[in-house]
Amino acid sequence: MPTTLDLLRKYSVPGPRYTSYPTAPYFHTGFGEADWAEALAAPAAGRGLSLYAHIPFCDSLCYYCGCNMVATRDYGKTVPYLAAIEREMAETAARIDASRVAHQLHWGGGTPTYLSPDDIRRLMAIMKQHFRIAPDAEISCEVDPRELTRAHLEALRESGFNRVSFGVQDMDPAVQQAVNRIQSAELIRQVMDWSRELGFSSINLDLIVGLPKQTVESFRRTLAQVVEWAPDRLAVFAYAHVPWMKKHQQLIQEADLPDAAVRLGLQQAVNERLGEAGYVNIGLDHFARPEDELVRAQQNKTLWRNFQGYTTHKDSDILAFGVSSISQTADVYMQNEKNLKRYQTRVGYTGFAVERGIRLSRDDRIRRDAITRVMCDLELDFAAFGREWDIGFADYFAEALADLQPLADDGLVELGTERVAVTERGRLFLRNIGMCFDRYLKEAATGDRLRYSRTA
Repeated sequence: MPTTLDLLRKYSVPGPRYTSYPTAPYFHTGFGEADWAEALAAPAAGRGLSLYAHIPFCDSLCYYCGCNMVATRDYGKTVPYLAAIEREMAETAARIDASRVAHQLHWGGGTPTYLSPDDIRRLMAIMKQHFRIAPDAEISCEVDPRELTRAHLEALRESGFNRVSFGVQDMDPAVQQAVNRIQSAELIRQVMDWSRELGFSSINLDLIVGLPKQTVESFRRTLAQVVEWAPDRLAVFAYAHVPWMKKHQQLIQEADLPDAAVRLGLQQAVNERLGEAGYVNIGLDHFARPEDELVRAQQNKTLWRNFQGYTTHKDSDILAFGVSSISQTADVYMQNEKNLKRYQTRVGYTGFAVERGIRLSRDDRIRRDAITRVMCDLELDFAAFGREWDIGFADYFAEALADLQPLADDGLVELGTERVAVTERGRLFLRNIGMCFDRYLKEAATGDRLRYSRTA
């Protein structure tokens, strides 16, 4: 049996993270505003809403960042942007059934708390004006601890936010210097204390493995500090070095990036330390306390995955607002214009800024379901899946089952005649397992795969 390091080297290939299927590179510009308006107006019986607002602004540039963001100290840029988001929300709300209820709301970025406390209140008031939000909705915000004030957190709580997610990444000074994100342990402790005092029901911390200058020993110190802070959830992302897509990542010296052996050691340190502290590995990069609803959803097989990561809100359409944001209905994905000025101009003209999208075929929906169940349930029952979709599983997925066999030989999955189940070792390779079901990836030219980060 090969070692985990051997497997890491073998399966380290460009591949999707499957926050959608088909994945974003297959969205196309033939999908336009008329298509999106039609999707919004389509009947959606039984489907809730998940609202998202993208705030792209940041005070400074983190060299590792893969998000659509604008580093600026000119707060005046928020004025036309918030006006555009308000127009887009109004246009969207006018086209959907007004009785639909949002059970989830999230702000991401960029840095949403780049907004002043008053503008935080204003933006949430706009969202509540246009959409019905459930009294028990999960309302969360991504937060950069740097330059955050207690007044920002107070504005979030007063606006109805009950969850916060802090970007920590790494606490080692050399790593922080290498990625241009300096923040002290005292700062993180302060913002977490404020959050608990103000009554936020859930606190998530984001960490990143694979950053320049990281060592297993230095990251163990970060993990020890994080466990002491005792967040409710942790997202431990693998750094995606894609300087051909994100030019500012060229500021990172590739010689400073950890090699395969160190990356494996980092991942093992994460699993060991968080496991010792009682966190449950949901899959891919998410950890939560045993009582968390994500853990319960996985146990009940109601966990789902979308552009907001792992979620308990499977039967919800995502209505996303702002530059580059991605919306989703049962059979449509739509992405907004990624350039800030063009987004604002286009919304000013029509209320929409659709850049591209895709309408899913039946095959797309079947394969999306298979990939999602593997990544969420960590298993797939062939007969039950076949009955649900009215297919003969073995025939429909003959190629996928053949592709899974080498992974079974390497101990990443248990593959039988009735089911496939991800092994403990296989949790490190969920993306590779999902790729076996991906028709688009099989048909893609070799060069097209380079648009993805490496899976390990």
